Amino acid sequence: MNGPRRRPLSLGSLRAFEAVARRLSFSDAAEELHLTQSAVSRQIKGLEDELGAVLFNRGTRHVELTGAGTALLRVVAPWLDRLDAGVRQIRQARGRRVVQLTTFASFASLWLLPQMEAFQRDNPDFDIRVSAADRLVDLDEPDLDLALRYCSAADAGPGAQRLFGEVTTPVIGARLADRIRQGEAPPLDRPEHLAAYTLAEEDDHRPSAEYLSWRHWLRVQGLPRLEPRRWLYLNFTHQQVQAALTGQGVALARLPLVADALERGELIEPFGAAGRVSSPYAYWVVAAPASRGRQDVATFRAWIESRAAITRQALGEPDR
Repeated sequence: MNGPRRRPLSLGSLRAFEAVARRLSFSDAAEELHLTQSAVSRQIKGLEDELGAVLFNRGTRHVELTGAGTALLRVVAPWLDRLDAGVRQIRQARGRRVVQLTTFASFASLWLLPQMEAFQRDNPDFDIRVSAADRLVDLDEPDLDLALRYCSAADAGPGAQRLFGEVTTPVIGARLADRIRQGEAPPLDRPEHLAAYTLAEEDDHRPSAEYLSWRHWLRVQGLPRLEPRRWLYLNFTHQQVQAALTGQGVALARLPLVADALERGELIEPFGAAGRVSSPYAYWVVAAPASRGRQDVATFRAWIESRAAITRQALGEPDR
């Protein structure tokens, strides 16, 4: 590696470094930063070249900080926190309203972000900051206003409002559905026909994952021993949906997150409503205690709940 240089370090590279160091995962950092994994890797490599030091030990299944990486993180993490706090103060001083929320990556990608354009068009003086985390973030965390959660009622938190329930359903892409109709792919009229297909499975070990698994769905259908042509294991729900959209197999989709794609005809339920299975988990919105009296938070929360009513209608849930 070349010797260290003296020019200032790129802010983008430092943000990428901090995200990887905090999550110890290049792919999770990429999800958080809305970048590709290769882009994050390039930023880290460029930063290492600039510093003349290796920041991470990269294994096949793990990432860990080196001594140089640990030293850099001690400097960078509080500096970025101060920078972000300063930017927020400047924005608020200009009269802009900032609402910061946390949710999990697939909910942000599939449900929240596709609808945000309408809110921003009607509320041009709002800034929304979305932080994606695959854990339940503590509501006492600084700078957090709202949490959009997927959990049981017991874990939703005080003051949580249920948005809608969870329903899983097999889905395929429109192109594969056309091939089946034309006899170019095996039939998919009954659950047992899944034996001829690749099943996209979410590779998750949290308690809720049991109800999102193909094994659970197949047991409900009375087919606990069915084996597909092959399995395709993926980390995130939105990756399963992408696999279905591109014809790589059948995804067990979370209906609230794909209702719009089904309505547009991009995804198809091969078994219709008969293939839908409910879960004891649900989606919730909850405000951080320190933010519950703020009008801008109440405004954004009301918008979230209005969009949730549309999703409940798509699920066939009674409105409140």
